[in-house]
Amino acid sequence: MVIAMTQLAVHLVVDDPQAAAEWYGQALGAHETSRVDLPDGRPLTVELRLGDTVLAVAGEAPAAGMRTPAALGGTPTAFHLAVPDVDAAWHRALAAGATEFEAPHDAFWGDRTAQFLDPSGHRWALDQHLRDVPADELAAHVAAMFG
Repeated sequence: MVIAMTQLAVHLVVDDPQAAAEWYGQALGAHETSRVDLPDGRPLTVELRLGDTVLAVAGEAPAAGMRTPAALGGTPTAFHLAVPDVDAAWHRALAAGATEFEAPHDAFWGDRTAQFLDPSGHRWALDQHLRDVPADELAAHVAAMFG
């Protein structure tokens, strides 16, 4: 059984909000909905729409504790994005400059999945549902891996 993910607004700290907005558009198909610019014209925050999710990007402000995952040495978090074709989306992200984290593969829980790091170090997982996995089959895979 596939459970639909709920809507969540995300605010990411990035190296350069303008470059990040363009990158998320090219790599993931996000589109800009609004922005707040600084007096010198550089963006403070760019708000994007990625599917039904609001994705806001803002630049680093180390004095305020706002740092990119790359600046902090990594992230424990992965953003999951449902896509109709994991392989095509993964190759598009890599072509746009993403770093491979996990190549596309069919996972035991019934999804085709892959992961990459965006230019600021945020980890993204792409998911394409292939089949519903019965609970007993799922439990057997988990037991084999961790038992």
